[in-house]
Amino acid sequence: MQSVLTMLRPVAAAAALGACAFAVAAPGGVNAGACKGTVYLTFDTGSMSQAQLIADTLRRHHVQATFFLANEQTIHGDSTLDDGWAPYWKSLAADGHAFGTHTFDHVYYKGEAGPGKVRFRPQFGAQGGRNVVWGEPEFCAELKRSADRFHAMTGQPMDPLWRAPGGHLSAVTEGWAKQCGFAHVAWAPAGFLGDELPSERYPNAMLLDKALANLRDGDITMAHLGIWSRKDPWAPADLEPLITGLERKGFCFATLRDHPQYKAWFAAHPPAR
Repeated sequence: MQSVLTMLRPVAAAAALGACAFAVAAPGGVNAGACKGTVYLTFDTGSMSQAQLIADTLRRHHVQATFFLANEQTIHGDSTLDDGWAPYWKSLAADGHAFGTHTFDHVYYKGEAGPGKVRFRPQFGAQGGRNVVWGEPEFCAELKRSADRFHAMTGQPMDPLWRAPGGHLSAVTEGWAKQCGFAHVAWAPAGFLGDELPSERYPNAMLLDKALANLRDGDITMAHLGIWSRKDPWAPADLEPLITGLERKGFCFATLRDHPQYKAWFAAHPPAR
């Protein structure tokens, strides 16, 4: 099996050139003054089977996106926030992408457990597969674990954003996260790109047509850097046609740092540098 570092070797060499390209190109390859709207691509970690293809595609089209990081198991037998993935995350940071926390152990919200307590189930880590009951301090520590690990790998602070695994949260967990500096990011109904759905029932062509027909200005999309269960991966078939198709419709792309819903949050919670 090809090692992660071998796979990623071209990334470091391309990072500087990619950063220069991003600096001079209009968002999404469309003249900035001609944008009819902006779509905000976001990617959660996952199996990482499509991680390099996604990074290369975004770089080739000068598109910036937002990534939500958890320490998930990968197809290479390691985890997404292991040292072997540091070159990958550093290259994306150099390209100007934004980054939020997806919890460290990909922790699912499972319900309230009494005053000031919430039940969660981590997918990975020492407590993977078991329910735990946390208060605000434990939950905030979990969010910050990914942020701390990202900073250690890249030298760059994580942006003040988080996404709940599965999109499952409550007013309590959303409030806790804001108290410790992270605003929650969901996705638009049209922005669910379907990469986690079974390809036998939701083929890539169907998913692409649906996205191109329904995405609107301001929409946030959601896909993953790899899905274990989907037999026909989404990204190789759909990511590039999605970008070029939206460009033809006059859309540009940007990170969530520029999303109207989060601009005030960023102004009030600048990452410590």
